[in-house]
Amino acid sequence: MLFLFPGQSTAEEFVEPKGVVELFTSQGCRSCPPADRAFEKLVRQGEVVALSYHVDYWNYLGWADTLATPENTERQYAYAKAFGRSGVYTPQAVLNGREHLKGTDATDIDRRLQKLQSAGNGLLVPIRASRHDDQLTISVGAGHGKANVVVVYFRQHQTVEVLKGENTGQNLDYWHSVTDVQTVGMWDGKPLDLTLPARRMGDDKSDGCAILLQTADEKGNPSHIVGATMMMVKPNTL
Repeated sequence: MLFLFPGQSTAEEFVEPKGVVELFTSQGCRSCPPADRAFEKLVRQGEVVALSYHVDYWNYLGWADTLATPENTERQYAYAKAFGRSGVYTPQAVLNGREHLKGTDATDIDRRLQKLQSAGNGLLVPIRASRHDDQLTISVGAGHGKANVVVVYFRQHQTVEVLKGENTGQNLDYWHSVTDVQTVGMWDGKPLDLTLPARRMGDDKSDGCAILLQTADEKGNPSHIVGATMMMVKPNTL
């Protein structure tokens, strides 16, 4: 799996991440800054595929989250349906698409990921990704079952001054904020190679991406993540 540790300037090291952490957060949520700081700790440790999805349902409190998208909110609601929940909350951390918890404790998140891995619910299918000129190449290894190949684009780091709402006056740092999610292929357990245009990497909205191999439940909601990797188009500045 292609995975960049903090400080790496090239995508040449292949290691296995502990798991995938998807944090659902909002600039307008008073409880979210501690989770954003815990998430930053995970990013800096460089051992997980970490993605931060800003949701828009707290905008009514007076501050429109500058990084939120309706699609991020839709993904969280889809997870809620997969988990059998009637609603959503922030800050919520979803681990390997399998379980969720309040995302304020990086140590607890790491412990839960280790438990998933020990139980055979970690990232079992190898994935590699590389960029050559204007092409992004994804190679998925062999395994069992079927899954979607999902590319998640993100910005590595942004600082936002919040001028209204529950976090008024704070300058908040956000890491790996998701800008777009695209399903680019289907995997049926056999090795799969995909080639995509790389123009999305390094544009004004994204400077990195994660590749998730994610199953869906019977209603099409996102479910278990069985493989993942990530890469940056620019040198890692952590």
